[in-house]
Amino acid sequence: MNKRLPLLVLVGPTATGKTEVAVQLAKRLNGEVVSADSMQVYRYMDIGTAKPTRRERGGIPHHLIDVVDPDEPFNAAVYQVLALRAVGEVAARGRLPIVTGGTGLYIRAVTDPYSFGQTPGDPRLRRQLEEEARTLGGRNLHRRLAAVDPQAAGRLHPNDVRRVVRALEVYLLTGRPLHEHLAADAGRPQPFLPFLFGLTMDRALAYRRIEERVEDMLARGLVDEVAGLLDRGYSRRLTSMQGLGYKELAAYLEGETSYGQAVALIKQGTRRLAKRQWTWFGRDPRIVWFSSGTDAEKVRAVEEIASV
Repeated sequence: MNKRLPLLVLVGPTATGKTEVAVQLAKRLNGEVVSADSMQVYRYMDIGTAKPTRRERGGIPHHLIDVVDPDEPFNAAVYQVLALRAVGEVAARGRLPIVTGGTGLYIRAVTDPYSFGQTPGDPRLRRQLEEEARTLGGRNLHRRLAAVDPQAAGRLHPNDVRRVVRALEVYLLTGRPLHEHLAADAGRPQPFLPFLFGLTMDRALAYRRIEERVEDMLARGLVDEVAGLLDRGYSRRLTSMQGLGYKELAAYLEGETSYGQAVALIKQGTRRLAKRQWTWFGRDPRIVWFSSGTDAEKVRAVEEIASV
């Protein structure tokens, strides 16, 4: 039987220092980083996605960043194919693949034998659900989903209309919740042996870091980045433009809200994202957690993970 290759996985809520720790681990362990972030795959969207700069990457190769244009389709199934390929190529070079990010489903797509190809779809039903969301509101559709698939509703924000529609579409077509279709196939062998670690910190501190990060993004030119995307012709209705920071500032730039309201919504939305990430990753008993609230704690996390 072939020996399974090691795969280091580093997860956690936004603003907990994953990039910094992953880069230090890569330097210690001869590794390369494979991003598991559903927004960093898009080109031209750098500031609002907290995409690591060349300096922050510290000379470590990073994969699955700047993969597609904002108007190109991308989902977890596509990510799974590209990520497994990248992980395999890193391992083939004799280096350690380090998957890091906060998109829970992307992480599971690599660590578990998920199959995304069998979930059914019906374009006509999807259009009906999208029309319902437009006329009655996303929260109404989210309540419908919660009644039949509380697990999916619990991890999806009511404003994430595209994914709410998809989850409800699958249930209405099959009578089974989405997670059952995505359940792991235990019989399929996995080529990698994942070692999962998580970064966390006191929630009050994390929320302060989020506020500071949003202010830093704005100071670095996030408004101009969003304006540039709109000027390039990228529609506000694109999945990519529904990302935190982009949706709110696009509404501000088109006169639908004030700057202060947009900023407040970005901060609120990012806090809610972090809360959902804690919930998602907190359900995985394989994850070994480390505090990353201070520089000393991050150094300790690197030391202990590298010694495993």
